[in-house]
Amino acid sequence: MKMEKFSVRKRIKSFGYAFNGLKVMFFEEHNSRIHLFITGIVVVFMLIFRFTLTEYGMLAFAIGLVFAAELFNSAIENIADHISPEKNERIKKVKDLSAAAVLVCAVTAFAIGCLVLGPKVIWFIKSL
Repeated sequence: MKMEKFSVRKRIKSFGYAFNGLKVMFFEEHNSRIHLFITGIVVVFMLIFRFTLTEYGMLAFAIGLVFAAELFNSAIENIADHISPEKNERIKKVKDLSAAAVLVCAVTAFAIGCLVLGPKVIWFIKSL
């Protein structure tokens, strides 16, 4: 493999590819819209309640974790469908494992959300 010189122009162009991937995810992957909706709710809570920097970091990490998992899952599913468009039990297993990874990340993010948001929401409800 030939080593190329570092190019700022090419690095900037690579960001375009990444943003295109995000666009594909949000327009073509239905579950990502669910994640985006839930993220919106969390952001609203983040604007309403005061959090520590650590709590903001935990929530941001949880959100990023789920979107990264969804992106990996989508990439795996797309390449699997390209390799084997017909029904294939081995490909199904790969896709199921990839989907399970998203589920684990989403459940982890939910737990983090409950730990961080839960006490604030309970305090708010009790103060009504």
